[in-house]
Amino acid sequence: MSRIGKKPIEIPSGVTVTKDGNTVTVKGPKGELKNTFHQEMIINVEDNTITVVRPSDAKEHRSMHGTTRSLLANMVEGVSKGFEKSLELVGVGYRAQKQGKKLVLNVGYSHPVEFEPEDGIEIDVPSNTKVVVKGYNKERVGALAADIRAVRPPEPYKGKGIRYEGEYVRRKEGKTGK
Repeated sequence: MSRIGKKPIEIPSGVTVTKDGNTVTVKGPKGELKNTFHQEMIINVEDNTITVVRPSDAKEHRSMHGTTRSLLANMVEGVSKGFEKSLELVGVGYRAQKQGKKLVLNVGYSHPVEFEPEDGIEIDVPSNTKVVVKGYNKERVGALAADIRAVRPPEPYKGKGIRYEGEYVRRKEGKTGK
């Protein structure tokens, strides 16, 4: 039995959940999310809880049970609290700045790299070596943070690059001269 799939999801105040067939819409103070789930998963919305029930113990149903519940929980949490990912720029001369809504990165290339966030996602630059991506859709926040990190991933010799806050970069020893 999926331990995650069996857990009920509490709906906080200010959040409304509507179900139409296998499509679930979640509205809250931060925004609105809509997702279509596997047609055989049974999603029950009662009082202030959402429960996910699988029809059988078939392998496909077992694998979708916990996934469906996690996606629903992320939708509810996103529209009520929101998500954020923090990135750090490590390297001499590496800096980030915000121009309007755009994020402009100077990370050792001959040109600055620009990112334009989509609707529902906000980029914040508290200092010139820190970038915070915020939004209500966990998937989109993680994807934008991964795209920013992919511009200059951390390298193992000097540790320079863009990394998630708290990410550990395994360092290698360089060449040794005789």
